[in-house]
Amino acid sequence: MIWWIELLLFGLLITSAIVALQVKDMIAAVASLSVYSFLAASLLALMGAVDVALTEAALGAGVTGVLLTAAISVLRRRSVD
Repeated sequence: MIWWIELLLFGLLITSAIVALQVKDMIAAVASLSVYSFLAASLLALMGAVDVALTEAALGAGVTGVLLTAAISVLRRRSVD
């Protein structure tokens, strides 16, 4: 019944992972990883693992995004390669 929503979320999950690997700007990579975490949490919630989805949303998109952004603000913003 909702298999097409899960398939769409999985496709967006793969796309956001590829974008995170390809961008040169570190802040954009952190934003893409936060989107990845939110999509993973949405996919987990649709599959019925609501507790895991809440943990993924809180830690993956929230805390990790803030910590990585704070670390990048101390370092250079652009990657070397």
